[in-house]
Amino acid sequence: MRIVIDATPLSHPPTGVGNYLRGSLRGLAAAAENEHEIVAFAAVSMLARNRLREALADIPVERRLVTLPPSAYVWRALWSRAGHPAVERLAGRLDVFHFSDWMYPRQREGLRSTIVHDLIPLRFPEWVHPRTRRQNLAKYRHAARTCDVIVTISSFTADDIAERLGFPRERIVVAYPGVDERFTPEGHRPHGDPYVLMLAPGDPRKNHAALAAAVELVRSQRPELRLLAAGHVPDEDLPGLYRGAAVFAYPSFFEGFGIPIIEAMASGTPVVASSHPSLDEASGDAAVRVDPSRPEEIAEGIARALAERDGLVSRGLAHARRFTWRACGEAHLQGFLDGV
Repeated sequence: MRIVIDATPLSHPPTGVGNYLRGSLRGLAAAAENEHEIVAFAAVSMLARNRLREALADIPVERRLVTLPPSAYVWRALWSRAGHPAVERLAGRLDVFHFSDWMYPRQREGLRSTIVHDLIPLRFPEWVHPRTRRQNLAKYRHAARTCDVIVTISSFTADDIAERLGFPRERIVVAYPGVDERFTPEGHRPHGDPYVLMLAPGDPRKNHAALAAAVELVRSQRPELRLLAAGHVPDEDLPGLYRGAAVFAYPSFFEGFGIPIIEAMASGTPVVASSHPSLDEASGDAAVRVDPSRPEEIAEGIARALAERDGLVSRGLAHARRFTWRACGEAHLQGFLDGV
């Protein structure tokens, strides 16, 4: 098969979505084992083209990169709405076209697939920018109407898609994210007072206020402990932050999966995670689960994670090893083969 993957999101600085795309593309190339042709296709501005090339540099796939005039976002949106030309005109012959959130041009033939990471813009519109919500709702409607297969990152989200978008559950492929090899217990870690790490405190669903209150409660018994609420963290600094933390706290109200949970576990750090079922698969039996709406319970969870550190670290390392990009790529490939 000739499988064309829309790699356009890799033209922007790394995000969780971009990291998943890059990891899954690498895993798909490995799973294909020269039996299938994998093509990274993108339509981007000249400025973004260089970043895209860097992101794809070590992934053994064919590249079809189309340069658009300024305001590439507008051109992609117009292409998606107009429905022509068909994607084959730019990407070449294909058996599978797997499109991203950034554009969904028409195709003449072959299996049509996309990725849906979560339904947050549909379920919790107050957490996203109005333009983000409009874009995602339009993509959801289009995907439910035109796709043969939808790929997602957890069984929870697969069930959510089936229920809320009315898409057949048997045509939804679960491809769990992998853990990059750089997340290990060995390596550099920050020095200083012990800290509870959280990421993206500016995102309302990450629940910074409740976690801050919980850490203050813990400090009554452990005054040396502090909260490190990290906003934007360069990719190269993230493994050290994870492995240096006394506890990684993720009291999120809702997730598509919760990739940081398995990254922290792979780094040898105990995890306190929300008890919301959207985080069940990421947490397994290796995290302390807490009600995200109750700071007192989060505080108890942090205290427990500190006291049971060795056991949690051991279970976390074993749990994180289940998630590889090769397995993610194999799930994509099998879903495409079954769909065809």
